[in-house]
Amino acid sequence: MRSAFSILALVIVLTIVMLSAKKQMDAMKPRAPAASAAAPGSAAPALPQPEAVGRQVQDLMKQGEQRASGADSQ
Repeated sequence: MRSAFSILALVIVLTIVMLSAKKQMDAMKPRAPAASAAAPGSAAPALPQPEAVGRQVQDLMKQGEQRASGADSQ
């Protein structure tokens, strides 16, 4: 009898863990934007190209170097 209750308790705990994992996995799925969120005929804003982001980072790094070297000379 005691072993039956132990097995039942393990099954209940396993069920709770699996349901919790399922909810977390559902929350991780990307959702499609709602049809009412975007006006008909309008395109979603495009993400920036990785090359453009890289160039912007490089430009900002150069500006930082110039400012740092300008501050050192003053």
